[in-house]
Amino acid sequence: MSLSLNQWTTRRWTLPEAVGGCVRHGLEAIGLWREKVAEHGLARSARLVRESGLRVSSLCRGGFLTAGELSGERGRAALDDNRRAVDEAAELGAACLVMVVGGLPGVTPGEPPPAGFSRDVAGARQRVAEALAALAPYAGERGVRLALEPLHPVYCPDRAVLSTLGQALDLALAHPQEQVGVVVDTFHVWWDPALHEQIARAGDRIASYQVCDYLHPLPGDVLLGRGMMGDGVIGFPPITRAVAEAGYTGDVEVEIFNADVWAADPDEVVATMKARYADVVMAS
Repeated sequence: MSLSLNQWTTRRWTLPEAVGGCVRHGLEAIGLWREKVAEHGLARSARLVRESGLRVSSLCRGGFLTAGELSGERGRAALDDNRRAVDEAAELGAACLVMVVGGLPGVTPGEPPPAGFSRDVAGARQRVAEALAALAPYAGERGVRLALEPLHPVYCPDRAVLSTLGQALDLALAHPQEQVGVVVDTFHVWWDPALHEQIARAGDRIASYQVCDYLHPLPGDVLLGRGMMGDGVIGFPPITRAVAEAGYTGDVEVEIFNADVWAADPDEVVATMKARYADVVMAS
């Protein structure tokens, strides 16, 4: 496994700056975000990364599949956006397209639920399954692997009705392995008592291994509760060993949402990230 910088960790950097930073610090891979790619232009971004010699460990993100019935306006719009995301991932040569599947219908991330919103979490998960049935073949035809990311249960209302690795696997296993896999993100799954069992079950379905720490107490904005590895409560070595024993040989992507990290000098952030990767994530 090799270290990758998810560019949201150094959010201040433009895409060219992030690519340059990875090269300068001797990294072999970068995780890209669609917003940053769009700012620089898809074709220019693909060429820049290719000429730099970096791998694209992931593209973030597709998903948000639960807003409406697939036959309705919102459902069709979600499918169209995800097809565009697949096309972008194919152009960039990304190892996978990370899928944050969406929360309860009608609930907007970070906002209070509106009047009349749906509380049908099982129905929302069924919408995800139906959308995957439409998207997986499209992705497979373009050589792109969809990577379902379970999020910590605190994000179930507005971001992801998949809260455990087991739930993500149950959906992924309905599709060919090369079309749909799963993400193991330490921030989201470290607490799960069935985690090691589900990592072993995932095996070659693991499309991405993302790491950061879980800060305690969480800040008021729980989206920003991710910390540098070693600054929170997660024990990384057992998870890393389980992922390796499952057969994963891809990149280990550091993805941190944290206001203090974002405000720091990005070069210092990457230097710290490299040291913590060696001393905390990969420690024996």
